[in-house]
Amino acid sequence: MRMARLVLDTNYFMFENQYYQQIRGGAMGSPFTMTLANIYMLKWEQPLIEHQQLHKELYLRYIDDVFMTSNLSLDQINTILDQANSKDPNIHITSSIGMNINFLDVNAVNSEGELRTRVFRKSAAEPYVVPFLSDHPRYVHRNIIRGALYRAVRVCSNINDFHRERLTIELTLLLNGYPPRFITHNFKRFFLELNAISLIEESNNDSYTNFHLELIHQPTGSEKRQQQEQQQQQLLLNKREIRIPFTFETGPLLQIQRQLEQLWQKFYRNQGSSKNHIHLKIQTRTNKSLSQLLTTPKASRSLLK
Repeated sequence: MRMARLVLDTNYFMFENQYYQQIRGGAMGSPFTMTLANIYMLKWEQPLIEHQQLHKELYLRYIDDVFMTSNLSLDQINTILDQANSKDPNIHITSSIGMNINFLDVNAVNSEGELRTRVFRKSAAEPYVVPFLSDHPRYVHRNIIRGALYRAVRVCSNINDFHRERLTIELTLLLNGYPPRFITHNFKRFFLELNAISLIEESNNDSYTNFHLELIHQPTGSEKRQQQEQQQQQLLLNKREIRIPFTFETGPLLQIQRQLEQLWQKFYRNQGSSKNHIHLKIQTRTNKSLSQLLTTPKASRSLLK
């Protein structure tokens, strides 16, 4: 709380050569503001989450956008939202209730009691991706196609919606100069890697649903990186190592590596110690060179003046 107060009370910015202090709220786009808002929203939304869990309904939130499902009457839903709206005068709920709702890049439809999802695009969004003639490696263009198809399969719960989204992807790529042969080759490559060529050709919705659910539960790129980091940390724990990084310099810190090893041997590697199986590993880092220091980007000329 003290750190939050410190950041919020010392929030200054520059606009048209004038300095201003923001006296209420936090700066838009600030990582700290986003973290603080998520912490607050987590507490604010608990009654709604408990209500949805009790009625076995969906509750999803991304920053300040919330998606909920309900079988209650319209009056009961409005009563619940009014209670949430009255909890904090700084939070105002704007609700949109219907059989067809857009949430982020997903269009959710209540089709005779079954939740059906497909990709949603704002009408103002232009069909623009990285042009094929841009100065990028070819793997960038391949990954754009791969990422668009992954999103289509994960979002579209019906095979007909997927086929429409696939045509939209093809048209977008053609408008951005992608050769038809390049598009066709990478489409086939995507389905071959996932063993789904026959599934798309047969247009069997039941098989597609299984394929759709399988891709939904696959970890995303960020989740894979997080798993790899956890595995590396686990390997370090299994090896029982303690790594100490320090910046090497000639001076008072010249003998620090030898002194740390002596202290470790004296206090933790004696007979009967529970730390005998742990190894101390000291990693040295070098100071920045003069060239690195001199090439540090500077502020603009107008700001320096």
